[in-house]
Amino acid sequence: MTRKPALFIIVLFFALLSACTNKSQVPDGLPRSIPETEGVSSEGILNFLDAVEKSKHELHSFMFLRHGKVIAEGWWNPYRSDLKHTMYSTSKSFTSTAIGFAVSENRLSVNDKVISFFPKDIPDTISPNLAALTVKDLLTMSVGQEPDPSFSIVSKDTNWIKAFLALPVKYKPGSKFLYNSMATYMLSAIVQKVTGEKVIDYLKPRLFEPLNIQGMDWETDPMGISTGGWGLRIKTEDMAKFGQLYLKKGKWNDMQVIPAEWIEEATSYKIDQAPNMPKEKKDLSEWTQGYCYQFWRCRHNAFRADGAYGQYIIMMPDQDAVVVLTSETSDMQREINLVWEYLLPAIKGDKLTENNDMVSVLNKRLESLALPVIGKSSVSPLENTISGKTYSFAPNEKQIETIDFQFQKSECLVNLTIDSVAYKVAFGSGTWKLGETMKPGPSLFSKSNRDADILYPAKVAGNYAWKNDSTLELKLRYIESPHSETILCRFSQDKIGVELQNSNDFGSKKMELTGELKR
Repeated sequence: MTRKPALFIIVLFFALLSACTNKSQVPDGLPRSIPETEGVSSEGILNFLDAVEKSKHELHSFMFLRHGKVIAEGWWNPYRSDLKHTMYSTSKSFTSTAIGFAVSENRLSVNDKVISFFPKDIPDTISPNLAALTVKDLLTMSVGQEPDPSFSIVSKDTNWIKAFLALPVKYKPGSKFLYNSMATYMLSAIVQKVTGEKVIDYLKPRLFEPLNIQGMDWETDPMGISTGGWGLRIKTEDMAKFGQLYLKKGKWNDMQVIPAEWIEEATSYKIDQAPNMPKEKKDLSEWTQGYCYQFWRCRHNAFRADGAYGQYIIMMPDQDAVVVLTSETSDMQREINLVWEYLLPAIKGDKLTENNDMVSVLNKRLESLALPVIGKSSVSPLENTISGKTYSFAPNEKQIETIDFQFQKSECLVNLTIDSVAYKVAFGSGTWKLGETMKPGPSLFSKSNRDADILYPAKVAGNYAWKNDSTLELKLRYIESPHSETILCRFSQDKIGVELQNSNDFGSKKMELTGELKR
C-alpha cells in the first residue's frame, strides 16, 4: 500500500523532468530556442522591430530561424499564427519543388519540350521557338514571350494552356529573362499531366506530410489545374519549414525528402535578369542577383522564395538562418533591406552570453505586436438617425446597389448589396471584430476565376470609427490575405457619399459613389 504512492511520485517526477527538458519542442512543429543561445542578439531583433514600426511597411507576421530553431516569431494582430496567408508568387517555389520530385521519379526531364505534353492544345502552326521551348525555360522565366501574358490570359480564357501556347515566342527560349506567371502555371499543368494529380495533391505525401504542413489550399484554373504561379495559402511556420528544408539541402530531421542535387540545381544562378544594367545598380537590387528555378538569388549569398507585396522566405546558407515575412508593402526592396540592415548584423556567432532581461523585453514586444485600429471615437448623433435605413446607388463599376448600417453596443453591422447579392460584415469600435464573409476581397488576380469554395467564406477583421459627426470610416481586413478595404462614408441629409479604397493599389484607384436614402 505504501509503495504505490512512492512509485507514482517517481513516475510523475520523471514525466515533469521530461516535459521541462523538451519544452523547446513544439509538437509536429519547429523547435524553439532563444536568440543568444543560437548566436543572435535579441537587441538586434528589437532594432529590426523598431525599424519596421517606423517604416511604411505593414508586416503581418515574422519568423526568424537559426540553426533550425525558431528564435523569434510574431504576428501583428489581427493576424494570427493559426491562419493561412496568401503566398502570391512564393507559390512558384513550391511548384518548382513539384517539378523536382517529378524529375527525381523519372516522370520528366527539364530538357523535355513543352509542346510534347499538350498535343491537343498546340496551335496549327508551330514556330521554331515554340518547338524549342523546354521545361527548363519555364523554370528560369526565359520563355521568350513579350509582354508577360499572365493577366490577359487569366481574365479572359478558360483554357489557359491553349492560350499560352498560341502566343508568339518572340525570342529564342533560354536567351532572355521576363517574369511570367503563366510559365509557372504551365509547370503546374505539366506536373498534373504526367502524374494525374494537381500539384497540391502530388506534393502532399512528398512534401507537406513529411514537414507536417496541414490545412493548405491552392487556387485552380477553370479546368481544375493548380494555378502554380500564385494561389497557395499556408501558415507562417509552414513557410519556415519549407525554408529550413531548402537550407538543409532537402533533408528534414533524418530523412532526405528531396534529392540534395535538385536543391542545388534549383537554387543556383541560371539567368541574368538585367544583363545591361551597370554593376553598381545591380549591387543595390534584390531582383538583379540572378534567377534560379523559380527562386531568386539575393545579396549576401542568400536565396529566396518571393511573393507580391512582401511574402518572403529568405534562406541564408552562410549564416544557417531563415527569415520569413508576410506583409503588404509598396516597396519590396526597402522591406528586404531591413533584413540586411538589422537581422543580418544581429547574427554574431554560434553562441552569445545570456541576456535574460533583453530576451524578456523581446518576448513581450513580440507578444504585443498589433496593427493600429482607426481609433475609438465618440458616438455620432447620426447613429440613431441612419441605423436601419438603406441608401441606394446608381449603376456603378463596383456594382454596389445598396448599403445600410445598424449600430449597437460598440458594433456596426454593415449590409451591402453587390450585383444582387447581400453581404453582412461586422465592425468593432476601438477593436477588431472578427468574422467571416462571402464578400469578395481585393486581390492581384481579382479578375480571374477565383475559387469561391477555397477562398470563401473569407476570414475578416473589421474596425470602425467616426472621424467627425458626419463621417464614418470602416476598415475591413481579409486576414488570410495581405489586403484590406477602407470605406469612408459621408452623410448629408438624405444622401451618402462613399469613398472606396483597396489597400493593394495603395490609393491609386479610389472610387467615389453617391447614394440616396431609399424611400
